[in-house]
Amino acid sequence: MSESTVKCAHACRNTCAMLAEALREESERVSFYERLQQECNYPDVHDMLLQLIESRSKSVLMINQKLNELSARAAIMDGVISSYERAEA
Repeated sequence: MSESTVKCAHACRNTCAMLAEALREESERVSFYERLQQECNYPDVHDMLLQLIESRSKSVLMINQKLNELSARAAIMDGVISSYERAEA
């Protein structure tokens, strides 16, 4: 993913397209490093790859948590808005 191809739509409501893309990219990196680690039998490189996997996995978790927060926040706001709409009717 090059920085020039990532553009924010600024229209996300209950998710973020950029975070979804980042999640996809990070997940691909984790899979890539896992494949490398399975093939590697050199201890230092194997350990370094394990550190990369752990680091990227933490990033995947962080991005996923933020996407879940955005979704929950949107659901709450939808509930608040719909309660006002029912009160007005």
